[in-house]
Amino acid sequence: MNFLRGVMGGQAAGPQPTGAETIQKLCDRVASSTLLEDRRDAVRALKALSKKYRMEVGTQAMDHLVTILQTDRSDSEILGYSLDTLYNIICNDEEEEQDESEDENTQKQTDDLGALFTEKFIQDPERITLLLTLLEEFDFHVRWPAVKLLTALLKSQGTQVQGIILVSPMGVSRLMDLLADSREVIRNDGLLLLQQLTKGNAAIQKIVAFENAFERLLDIITEEGSSDGGIVVEDCLLLLLNLLKNNSSNQNFFKEGSYIQRMKPWFEVGDDNSGWSAQKVTNLHLMLQLVRVMVSPVNSPGATASCQKCMFQCGLLQQLCTILMATGVPADILTETINTVSEVIRGSQINQDYFASVNAPSNPPRPAIVVLLMSMVNERQPFVLRCAVLYCFQCFLYKNQKGQGEIVATLLPSTIDANSISAGQLLCGGLFSADSLSNWCAAVALAHALQDNLTQKEQLLRVQLATSLGKPPVSLLQQCTNILSQGSKVQTRVGLLMLLCTWISNCPIAVTHFLHNQDNVPFLTAQISENLGEDERLVQGLCALLLGICIYYNDNSLENYTKEKLKQLIEKRIGKENFVEKLGFITKHELYSRAALKPQPVFPSPEQMLFDHEFTKLVKDLEGVITKAVHKSSEEEKKEEEVKKTLEQHDNIVTQYKELIREQDAQIQELKEQVASLSSQNEQMQATVTQQLSQIQQHKDQYNILKLKLGKESQSQSSSSQGDSSQVNGLQTEELSQLREELDELRKQHAVLQTQLAERDALITTLQSSSQTTESPAGGSDNTELQQELEALRSQVQSQSLEISHLKTERQELLRRAEAESSNAASPSDGSLDASAVAELENRLAAQTSETEKMKRSVVELEQQLAAATSTAAILQTEKEKLQSEVQESKKEQDDLLMLLADQDQKIHSLKKRLKDLGQMVEDEDDLDTKDQTSDDDDDEDEDEDE
Repeated sequence: MNFLRGVMGGQAAGPQPTGAETIQKLCDRVASSTLLEDRRDAVRALKALSKKYRMEVGTQAMDHLVTILQTDRSDSEILGYSLDTLYNIICNDEEEEQDESEDENTQKQTDDLGALFTEKFIQDPERITLLLTLLEEFDFHVRWPAVKLLTALLKSQGTQVQGIILVSPMGVSRLMDLLADSREVIRNDGLLLLQQLTKGNAAIQKIVAFENAFERLLDIITEEGSSDGGIVVEDCLLLLLNLLKNNSSNQNFFKEGSYIQRMKPWFEVGDDNSGWSAQKVTNLHLMLQLVRVMVSPVNSPGATASCQKCMFQCGLLQQLCTILMATGVPADILTETINTVSEVIRGSQINQDYFASVNAPSNPPRPAIVVLLMSMVNERQPFVLRCAVLYCFQCFLYKNQKGQGEIVATLLPSTIDANSISAGQLLCGGLFSADSLSNWCAAVALAHALQDNLTQKEQLLRVQLATSLGKPPVSLLQQCTNILSQGSKVQTRVGLLMLLCTWISNCPIAVTHFLHNQDNVPFLTAQISENLGEDERLVQGLCALLLGICIYYNDNSLENYTKEKLKQLIEKRIGKENFVEKLGFITKHELYSRAALKPQPVFPSPEQMLFDHEFTKLVKDLEGVITKAVHKSSEEEKKEEEVKKTLEQHDNIVTQYKELIREQDAQIQELKEQVASLSSQNEQMQATVTQQLSQIQQHKDQYNILKLKLGKESQSQSSSSQGDSSQVNGLQTEELSQLREELDELRKQHAVLQTQLAERDALITTLQSSSQTTESPAGGSDNTELQQELEALRSQVQSQSLEISHLKTERQELLRRAEAESSNAASPSDGSLDASAVAELENRLAAQTSETEKMKRSVVELEQQLAAATSTAAILQTEKEKLQSEVQESKKEQDDLLMLLADQDQKIHSLKKRLKDLGQMVEDEDDLDTKDQTSDDDDDEDEDEDE
């Protein structure tokens, strides 16, 4: 402790140690002391020396301080001292106090010590991660210094620190928690930290946005008083600008989160606008910039349009127009508001229509457009304000043919009102005033009223101007050329030439009017051919462009100024190469490139205000075609015209084929839908068939099991067969003979019905085969799948019928054996069957017959679907319907035959019952076969056992 007192100011005997020696001893004490108090005092001393001996502390103590941060996490006081010391050696805010000792002069230091120590600190990325974990400490003496240290690191080496934080788990989330801190100092410094963190890093910007940053920042702005708030509001707005500028993802998230609606209250200024503090001006300026970021022309058109629509619906545009027309608003806020309104209405028809309806609170009320144009042509207004008004007027007319027509209409003789000032009158007044900047602005504004609008270009040719008393009026086009020939200022001539080029481009009628004046072409050729100074080169290039437009859009209606004669004139008076060189002066001008960057006219001084953004696009489109048009001969032009006609013919043919292809596509789509529906039906039928097959298989298995059971039961009942057979002797002979005769007669009828049924089946097969052979190829290909399904189902029905036939054969064999037993009653029977087993077999046979009937009904349904599918073949429709009707009739006859067979079976069953009632043992053919098979199986089992 005595050592520390000496370091901190106590008087000690002997020579005083230098700063480097003292810092070295303190570092040793930090590294070697075992007591926390000693280490804390040593770190406190290093903090006191860190500003004066920044180099020594940073070089010797940084690693020791980081070790303290890692090991002494339980003591917030020593952590705070360590963080403050690191902040002092990294931060560049404090002025460095240089010590002129020899030890310091021996080392070569860089100019920026903060960058040097920052690089040393971030060599180990774990140190940044350590600081992020310290931010979780709630203690003020730890959290606040950690925030300041991270901010200083980001200021010094932002890109590297951003990369480390980005890959750190939960790194950005920990920083976002600073905004929720109840202590304003930490929250405010957290805003500064997030500002540095989000600069130029889109990935971090997205993470911060999705960490609910917009909601928190807007809440803070509202709590602090919005535009009337202090520096905290400014910090929040700067952070919002970082998150939204040039980040389409965050802009879309901001719009989808309905945060644009929350911006409207920011611009609700009161009627008393006399007291505007500097902070309020700054805040409102940043708020307007936020609105412009959302509707900037550099954004994608779809995103800009959706934001513009949202701003109109929530009333934000209306609020901005209120500020625009309010009194007492500072000039810079008014200028920025005009620029903001410009971009909110640019290209949006709804917003442009609303802006056209806004009136200034004057007596009488005047449209806002007229009031703004009055400021633009007034040379006493600030230059930036005039530029803003011009930009607003350009945005109002951008892709707004309705607004262009309204502006041009105010210049036409039929709509001029002498009692009021119109936009057209203000533009004409500015066009011919003595102020060159007003000339230029008015010419550019009028050119935007004609941009890509052939109708208004032709309408503007009707405008007549009264130059002086006693002289006839002249057209606006002629007056512009007259001013050009008078040799006014360069800025005025450039503006008029841009207006004329925009006016007559893509308008042959305007070209004819321009060439009709005999003085225009000689003036242009004279201007181009002369060798003038640097200032006149731009005028020469624009004159060459104007003359080239007269050639390219010439319809040859004037004999003296056809395309060929103008090209000959250029070749004789100017020279083609010289003409092309002068034309290239436009794009080589330094101000041309600046104007081509963005739509907003931004110029450092009025003298440099020469080019318009939309005009640069026109030059880019016309320079190449004009050069080709000047070099082409008349023969080449004729060939090109022929090629154009040929291409037009080809285009017409291609158009016809496209229409045909569209129709075919529609038909194909309909057929695809039909195929899809048939496929679904097919799948359903396949599922039904599969289910029925499984049921049939189950019935087969049950039938086999039943046959085995009957075989075993027959053996156990053989002993009682003799007593049962003896009962036959009591039968009456007459009744037995009668039953036999009825049975023979039924058999004959059954055979006849079977023959008729076979004939009907053959007829159905013949009709179906003839139907298939008479179908068209297209219909056959369409119905192949259904036919295959039908054939498969028929084969299943056939197999089922074979099984039924087999059952019937077994039944007949049983009846035959029953008759044999009745005729030879005295002889013992080989065995008898249980009556209940026979009845169960009959039930199985009936169930199997029912399943077969279901399968046949499925066949009928598939045949109906096949008939419906094949109906698309219109040519064979009648023949197919006839064939199908015959098939249906045959099926009905077949059903009748089946009914007769069922009746015969019922009669046979009744005869068997009567035989049983008479006491005669009746054995069906099925039962006998079952018994024989069972006995054979038993013999096989005995042989296996013997072996």
